[in-house]
Amino acid sequence: MISRIDLRGDALPEGPALRDLLPRADFDVSAALEKVRPICEAVHHRGDAALIDYAEKFDGVRLESVRVPAEALADALEGLDPAVRAALEESIRRTRLVHRAQRRTTHTTQVVPGGSVTEKWVPVGRVGLYAPGGRSVYPSSVIMNAVPAQEAGVPSMALASPAQKEFGGLPHPTILAACALLGIDEVYAAGGATAVAMFAHGTESCPAADMVTGPGNIWVAAAKRYFTGRIGIDAEAGPTEIAVLADDTADPAHIAADLISQAEHDPLAAAVLVTDSPALADAVDKELEPQIAATKHIDDRIVPALSGRQSAIVLVDDVEAGLKVVDAYGAEHLEIQTADAAAVADRVRNAGAIFVGPWAPVSLGDYAAGSNHVLPTGGCACHSSGLSVQSFLRGIHIVDYTKDALADVAHHVVTLAEAEDLPAHGAAVKARFVGDEQMSRGWKVPEGK
Repeated sequence: MISRIDLRGDALPEGPALRDLLPRADFDVSAALEKVRPICEAVHHRGDAALIDYAEKFDGVRLESVRVPAEALADALEGLDPAVRAALEESIRRTRLVHRAQRRTTHTTQVVPGGSVTEKWVPVGRVGLYAPGGRSVYPSSVIMNAVPAQEAGVPSMALASPAQKEFGGLPHPTILAACALLGIDEVYAAGGATAVAMFAHGTESCPAADMVTGPGNIWVAAAKRYFTGRIGIDAEAGPTEIAVLADDTADPAHIAADLISQAEHDPLAAAVLVTDSPALADAVDKELEPQIAATKHIDDRIVPALSGRQSAIVLVDDVEAGLKVVDAYGAEHLEIQTADAAAVADRVRNAGAIFVGPWAPVSLGDYAAGSNHVLPTGGCACHSSGLSVQSFLRGIHIVDYTKDALADVAHHVVTLAEAEDLPAHGAAVKARFVGDEQMSRGWKVPEGK
């Protein structure tokens, strides 16, 4: 079912050449961009009316209002299964614990006597959060988006999730219940590109946001690209992916279960095992069939995902070579299931999140590790991070210099300005010392002053 790539024997290539040998899903955001453009423009010009029309077209339900009424949030929480509520509350508690520790504090550096630079951290004013609602319902994504925004101190936030025909045009009740648990009372029944456009432009019912975050399908990714520059985004999230670096100490049943767990998200989900043990590869192959047969979503998600070009078992000479491969791949989720897994994990440079040893499966991170599951995909982990408190903060430098402190460095400013052929930059400093006898450092004040 799952293909093999044999990289044993020869020296591994470097950089892009190695990345090109590894499996990856086809995910053409550029092509999707042209399809979402008219949707985004319709929301811009027609506001709520466009959102209502697109909900009818894409979700099969005619809405009376895009905004979810407060009583629907209360009803969803009241009707929530107590076990699900307890699990969500524990997920919120753990996620908040981790993200609260990420808060940044104002810091002042005294550069010279009389000259300081202070860096203060200011949250974005308003953020639009997105929770998918296509093949599955993701209350966990509500938590992963909302908690870091709340811990960053974002003063205004709203959440959008697709309208569901079976729930009378409301988002899924578990999504609504998660919002209620988190104190989010501004919720909209809008999905895909229409939700991103609603937050980017604003409509009659929904004020515009400064930033949009949250995972989604290719249409969400394309809409984020369309509005980049107008609003901030977290990332253009692609299909989910797991990579497992394992040696012959790993349990093949665990690895098979973990590969399947990501494959059940989407037919484009990627599942990659990197190992120096052909025996382990064979054992994992053998484990997949009975485990798949015992679960759900077999034909529409799991089998297409595991048999697709984005999934493979990659054979390498040793764990050292495996590290090179997983760093080149830059997985959204990377499990290390080797001897001395913690030491191996410490050497990984490129991954959205790393799961160490047999008792830290990706599923734990999806729900209750305390880490964030909104992570970079498609190899973007080589330059980007997952969602965090920092995602919602802006660092602002405050420069405070006295006259003496400026005088002490003025000649350097003037020299560099002239080296860049920007004399007015230097003149802006010189103008402050016209007629000042202390300024005898090799530059002259403007003539006639």
